[in-house]
Amino acid sequence: MIIGYARVSTTDQNPDLQVDALEKAGAEQVFQEKFTGTLKERPELSQCLRTLRQGDVLVVWKLDRLARSLKDLVELVQSLHDRGVGFKSLTESIDTTSSGGRLVFHIFGALAEFEHDLIRERTIAGPEAARAWGRKGGRKPSMSNSDIKKANAMLSSPNITKKEVAEHFASVGQH
Repeated sequence: MIIGYARVSTTDQNPDLQVDALEKAGAEQVFQEKFTGTLKERPELSQCLRTLRQGDVLVVWKLDRLARSLKDLVELVQSLHDRGVGFKSLTESIDTTSSGGRLVFHIFGALAEFEHDLIRERTIAGPEAARAWGRKGGRKPSMSNSDIKKANAMLSSPNITKKEVAEHFASVGQH
């Protein structure tokens, strides 16, 4: 069975173009929703995925209608594959029911993993480079060395509570 999924981002948009294309591609059932792609919880997509059975094919008008990122897309299509469900994207002409389509999709997966690794490397390299230039990371101290000494002296007094010390320095910082 061919099952379609159509999504538009706002209530102002009309999914008719997508639905027509999905039906023309042979979709016997089409799930539609009006949700932004940034929301992880999409009830119609969840229902669509629960409906799919081994041997079925999920068809979408365009890749970005299905997933929020390339990584999410690759994970979703891999989970479909693991369940014996095919995947087609009409606009990008991707069809994982053929060996060539699976090859293209594996390349997408490799690119997503490569992109993830680059981001991780940059995330690690940024603070290292800043330290090499003599910069420290993190927030600037909110109390001067003098204030820290005063706070320690106040805290050593048995007559002053921690709350009183905190309130004193909070009010000092506001002036």
